[in-house]
Amino acid sequence: MDDDKTTARPDWLTVAAIAVVTHALSVSIHEALGHGGTCVAVGCTPRLLTTMQFQGDEHSLPKLAVDAISAGGSVANLVAAAITTLLLRRHRGCARTGWFFLWLFATVNLLAAAGYPLYSGLANIGDWANIVRGLKPAWLWHLCLAAIGALSYWFATRWSMDRLGRRLRGAGSRVPAAYRYTLVSYIAMSAFAIAGGMFEPGGAFLVLISAAAASLGGASALAWGPQLLQDPHLGEPPEEPLQVPRDARWMIAAALVALAFVAVLGPGLSL
Repeated sequence: MDDDKTTARPDWLTVAAIAVVTHALSVSIHEALGHGGTCVAVGCTPRLLTTMQFQGDEHSLPKLAVDAISAGGSVANLVAAAITTLLLRRHRGCARTGWFFLWLFATVNLLAAAGYPLYSGLANIGDWANIVRGLKPAWLWHLCLAAIGALSYWFATRWSMDRLGRRLRGAGSRVPAAYRYTLVSYIAMSAFAIAGGMFEPGGAFLVLISAAAASLGGASALAWGPQLLQDPHLGEPPEEPLQVPRDARWMIAAALVALAFVAVLGPGLSL
């Protein structure tokens, strides 16, 4: 590899556009494929799908089936991350917008899968809190959830920064170079999550715990993770530097996805 190659500054509009598409897909995987798909699989009737929740008729289902529906969102995110990670491992040569999308998509889904148990364990709200509700002693189950989520979140963040760090060469400090990708993505996804919840039929409280806590908190590694790249051993060996130039195709895709996400899923789809 040519060690003189450098990582050019990314086009922030393209990075933001990729982040918007990534967020919409990861949320759809969690709510529609994860919760919704499991609901159908166990004989539940879907009722409502929004950008922040899925509801099904669970009244006649045994607890095991209800728990499976609750876990389905995180499992779907984990499966999506695993598939995308395999695609990243097979990627060779130049890293452009396609590589960045795969990296961000894998990262966001991993963080979502790890973040939900952590969030439920600490706040006693959300999918995994529903699963352990009623189990005794409650404090031990919540401690286990929080511990598993925290460890998983830490390792997911290290893996993500390791993969990104390999693509940041010749750009001075890798920390500010990484932030040009991660912080723009984090801000874009957070703003998009809040915009998607403006018409949420579940009310302001659901927007608070889903958009503010799950989305902003769940993806928070994008805001602090690049600090890990101060470790010179993280992100080795170096690979072809990442280049994300202006790409109108991603901007058009983001605009279409945002329109459908906010205008259609925002108020909710009655199923």
